[in-house]
Amino acid sequence: MNQSVEFHARIQQALDNAQGRQNFRSAMDGFRDKRAAQFPDEHCLCEQRALARTVRGNALRRLPDLLEQLEQNLERNGIRVHWAETPEEANRKVQELLKAQGATRVVKGKSMVTEEIGLNHHLEQNGFEVLESDLGEFIIQLAGETPSHIVVPAVHKNRHEIAALLHRYDPNIPLTDDVDRMTQEARRILREKFEQADAGISGVNFAVAETGTLCLVENEGNGRMCTAVPPLHIAITGIEKVVEKLSDVPHLLRLLPRSATGQPITTYFNMISAPRKPGEQDGPESVHLILLDNGRSRIHADETFRQTLQCIRCGACINHCPVYVQVGGHAYGTTYPGPIGCVLEPQRLGIDQIGTLASACTLCGACGEVCPVGIPLPKLINRIRAESVQGGADSPVRGAGSLRRGPEALVWKLWAGIHARPALYRLTTRLISRMSGLLPNRLGPWTRYRSAPRLATSTLHEWVKQQGYQGE
Repeated sequence: MNQSVEFHARIQQALDNAQGRQNFRSAMDGFRDKRAAQFPDEHCLCEQRALARTVRGNALRRLPDLLEQLEQNLERNGIRVHWAETPEEANRKVQELLKAQGATRVVKGKSMVTEEIGLNHHLEQNGFEVLESDLGEFIIQLAGETPSHIVVPAVHKNRHEIAALLHRYDPNIPLTDDVDRMTQEARRILREKFEQADAGISGVNFAVAETGTLCLVENEGNGRMCTAVPPLHIAITGIEKVVEKLSDVPHLLRLLPRSATGQPITTYFNMISAPRKPGEQDGPESVHLILLDNGRSRIHADETFRQTLQCIRCGACINHCPVYVQVGGHAYGTTYPGPIGCVLEPQRLGIDQIGTLASACTLCGACGEVCPVGIPLPKLINRIRAESVQGGADSPVRGAGSLRRGPEALVWKLWAGIHARPALYRLTTRLISRMSGLLPNRLGPWTRYRSAPRLATSTLHEWVKQQGYQGE
């Protein structure tokens, strides 16, 4: 089955799930309303976005130098730095660090990068016990699913479905639709795991090159437990998450939670600069950071596509996408859904593998309007589409040109030739207008929900003459 057929099959499955679509609609409407309430002053928002874009753009322009500076300062602070070019290297490095510690039980904070590399599956296949500590991630782990959103991974489930999952995991948990009661039960389970864990794994929101500081943004406190209670902390992040100075972080933090969930600030903001020092009461005995490439250097090499790496993973583009709202995250079949996924995933995995993702866009422009760091997502999606059919060997995207179809290309070539020659254009339109009655009533998927277009019985030039208009 080719990627287009698989994609459309997932879309149809999502459209057939009425409850799932209702869950998405309710959640996304709420996120949009809350975000709008946080930015009442459009002028102020534009200034903040411009500043945040400058911060991210500056970091990406100086990325190689900042990564070296980050490594030096982290190592000086006592945090070991490891580099991984591929998911396999990253997974292997995590496994080696756990084995060296003698760790078998792991708690994880929320991390899209670990989803990207399939870390949970790798560790479980090699005998480690892995528990997601973020409530949303914990829920989908119980369901055996992947996140459907980069900020709220279980947004596709309602409270009744969540209650059934918790009860199945622990029959002592009553079936209830009381959200507070379910949260308390989940907290009880997770706190026991924190105490038993040998290691904690987390993502990173921002890595500050100037000070060698890892910044984590969260709402539940589970991230702080993962990074402070177990004796070993392993942080994993993409190389693009580096920022130059500590003073750059507030500009991004001012926009991140407001754009993501409509909060003025997150409940917890963690800054990790070193392992536990003598005399300190908590903190890990050792901290390691794995910097993952996984195609990011290739993306960085192209000045236009480099803007993709400005993303701070707020999910605002997803929340405002009319396609995502209808089909949800699982329909995309990728780690990152929505508009950012349509741009990032074909670059990361190759157009030949997932290029059809760029067709899941109406080009309404909503994603570009709400992106807090000014990523021109509609422009980049159009570029992906162009690379899909026109790209050659010198394209920065792997698999460029693989979606080009000979018959379709020939049709467009004929179309261009006809429209470039006025006499041929008039002759062609005259012939087509005379044959309008032969047009079929069914035109593939287009007419599944629409009536087939009917051609006029005369050309525009003929109609103008019939109306008695004379040219000057």
